[in-house]
Amino acid sequence: MASDCEPALNQAEGRNPTLERYLGALREAKNDSEQFAALLLVTKAVKAGDIDAKTRRRIFDAVGFTFPNRLLTTKEAPDGCPDHVLRALGVALLACFCSDPELAAHPQVLNKIPILSTFLTARGDPDDAARRSMIDDTYQCLTAVAGTPRGPRHLIAGGTVSALCQAYLGHGYGFDQALALLVGLLAAAETQCWKEGEPDLLAVLRGLSEDFQKAEDASKFELCQLLPLFLPPTTVPSECLRDLQAGLARILGSKLSSWQRNPALKLAARLAHACGSDWIPAGNSGSKFLALLVNLACVEVRLALEETGTEVKEDVVTACYALMELGIQECTRCEQSLLKEPQKVQLVSVMKEAIGSVIHYLQQVGPEKQKEPFVFASVRILGAWLAEETSSLRKEVCQLLPFLVRYAKTLYEEAEEANDLSQQVATLAISPTTPGPTWPGDALRLLLPGWCHLTVEDGPREILIKEGAPSLLCKYFLQQWELTSPGHDTSVLPDSVEISLQTCCHIFLNLVVTAPGLIKRDACFTSLMNTLMASLPALVQQQGRLLLAANVATLGLLMARLLSTSPALQGTPASRGFFAAAILFLSQSHVARATPGSDQAVLALSSDYEGIWADLQELWFLGMQAFTGCVPLLPWLAPAALRSRWPQELLQLLGSVSPNSVKPEMVAAYQGVLVELARANRLCREAMRLQAGEETASHYHMAALEQCLAEP
Repeated sequence: MASDCEPALNQAEGRNPTLERYLGALREAKNDSEQFAALLLVTKAVKAGDIDAKTRRRIFDAVGFTFPNRLLTTKEAPDGCPDHVLRALGVALLACFCSDPELAAHPQVLNKIPILSTFLTARGDPDDAARRSMIDDTYQCLTAVAGTPRGPRHLIAGGTVSALCQAYLGHGYGFDQALALLVGLLAAAETQCWKEGEPDLLAVLRGLSEDFQKAEDASKFELCQLLPLFLPPTTVPSECLRDLQAGLARILGSKLSSWQRNPALKLAARLAHACGSDWIPAGNSGSKFLALLVNLACVEVRLALEETGTEVKEDVVTACYALMELGIQECTRCEQSLLKEPQKVQLVSVMKEAIGSVIHYLQQVGPEKQKEPFVFASVRILGAWLAEETSSLRKEVCQLLPFLVRYAKTLYEEAEEANDLSQQVATLAISPTTPGPTWPGDALRLLLPGWCHLTVEDGPREILIKEGAPSLLCKYFLQQWELTSPGHDTSVLPDSVEISLQTCCHIFLNLVVTAPGLIKRDACFTSLMNTLMASLPALVQQQGRLLLAANVATLGLLMARLLSTSPALQGTPASRGFFAAAILFLSQSHVARATPGSDQAVLALSSDYEGIWADLQELWFLGMQAFTGCVPLLPWLAPAALRSRWPQELLQLLGSVSPNSVKPEMVAAYQGVLVELARANRLCREAMRLQAGEETASHYHMAALEQCLAEP
C-alpha cells in the first residue's frame, strides 16, 4: 500500500509485536468505530509487499471481507472524515489480500471489479495523497486479478477495459498504469477486449497514433512496440493509418540502429497483415515508402540468414517476411499497383536474393527443427514467392523440393500441431496477440500454388513424383473435401479450403496431361476418382460453387478417360450420377438470348456462368474435350446422354440462334460432342436427325457431323 509504515519483522525474528497488538484490537472491536480505528492501525503497520503470506493470511482471517465491503460502498463517513478515505481504506485492504493469488481469485474480490473500475475515473483533487494512494491500490488489485487464470475474463466483463481507456485518455494520476494493464489484457484476451470496449480502445488507438506521428524523441520507438497491440481485429480508422504511416516513414527513412528499426518493421508488418497495402498512400510518396519497406526487409532477411555464428532474431525476420509478401503482392498486381514498373523490377531482384537466403536456411534445417514456428514462417514466404515465380532460382528450388515434400507430409500427419504452429508464427511475427487474417494452418496450403506451376515442368515434376507428392496431395484433397461434405456447415468454411481444393485440381490436371501413366498405376487416384464421382452430383446443385464444380467435373472427365477400364466406371450408379452432373455443368453454360431490333436470338452465357467465365472457360472447353474422349471408351455413355436429352437440346439451341453469334471454338466444341455421340449410337443419330441435325450442321459448317448423320 501507499501509506508509510514500520517494517514487519522477519519470520526468523518472530512476529511483529506492534502488528499483533493491532490485530488483537481488531478482533476485540465491539462496534464500527473501534473496528475502523483498528483497521487504520493495521494498515499503518504493514505494507502488502513487506509481509509474508502467512502474516497476510492472518490479517485476512482477522479482517475478512465484510468490513472492507462496507468501506467500499458506504456513503456516510464519520464527521470530519472525507468519504473517499473510507473507500481508500477498503481498497488498501483488498490490495493487501490480492497479494495472495488465491485471494485475488476469490469471488469477494472479483465482485468488486465494477466498483474498483469506477475509482479509476472518479473526479477529485489530483494532488490529494489519499486519493493517489487509493488509485495505486486499485491498480494493484486489478493487476493481481489479471494475473489469475480467469482474471482477464472477469475484468473485461466488469467494465475494466473502458475504465482503463478513459483513465489513460484523461492523463490523470496513474494513467501510465492504466496503459500497462490494458496492454496485459489485450495480450491475454484480445477478441473479448475489443468486443466489450471497441469505442474506447479505438479512442486510445487514435491518441497513440497521433502521439506517434508527432513524437520526435525516443518515445516513438516505445510506441512502435505498443501500437501493434491496439490495432483492432476489424477496420483500422483511416486517420490512424495516416498517422502510423507518416510516423513510420520518418523513422525508417532515418539512419537507425537495429533496436530502433526492428520495432518499426514489426509495426509495419502488423499493418500489412491487418490492411494489406491500403494503409500506404497512393502516389510518389507511397510508392517510395513501400519500396523502402521491402528493401529494408530483404536486407534484414539476408543479414540474418546468411551470417554464420549469429543468433537469428526470428521475430524480426518473420515480420520482414510479411513485408516481403506485401512486396510480392504489389509487384504482381496489374491494376492500381502502388509501384511503378522500374520499382517492381528492382524489388523482384532484391526479393530474389532474399528468397535465395531463405532457401539456403531451409536446406540446413534438420528433422529436430521442423516443428519450429520460424521454419513454418520461412516455408510460408517461399510458398508465396513460388506462387508467382518459379523460373528464377530453379536449381535451388529443385534441390529443396525433397525437403518441402517431407516437411509438408510431417505437418499434414500432425495437423493439430500444424495449426498450432500457424498461431505461433503469428505471435512470433507481430505481437503477443493473433493478427487480423489468420495464417494458414498447414504447410501444404502454402505450397500448393507453387507446386501447381512446378508440375508443368519436367524436372520439378519428376522430383515431386519421386518424393511421393501426388499421393500426399490426394490424401490432402480427400481430407479437405470432407470439410465440404454433408454434415459440415460450408457457410462457415474459410475461403482457403475451397481455393486449396481448386488448386489441387489444377495440379491433378497437370499430372493427367503430363504423367498419365502415374494416374493409371497409383491407387490413390482411384480413390480420388471415386470421391469425384460421388461428390459432383450434389456440388453442381449448390449456389456459389460453380468454379469448384467445374474443376471437379473437368478433372473427373479427364481421369475417366485414363481409368475407363476400372469397374467403377462401367455404368455403376456412381459413374452414371457423375456423368449426368458433368452433362448438367457443360449444358447449362449458354442460352439463347433475344436482342432488341432483331428477330433472331444470339448465343450468350447464362447468368450463373457470365460473371466467372474468365476463370471458367478453359475448364469448360477442356471438359467438353474430355467428355468427347470418354464417349467411345464407355459404351453406356451415349445412351445415357441421349436420355438426358443433351444432344437434342444442344441442336435446338444452335437452331434458335444466329450462327454468326457462335464463335468458331464453340462450334468446334459442340461438333466434337455431337459427332462422337452420333458415331457411338444409332439412336443418337436418329434423335439428331429428328431435331434437324443435318440442317443445323450445314448452317454451322459442321462437315464431320453432317457426314456422320448422312450415314445409316
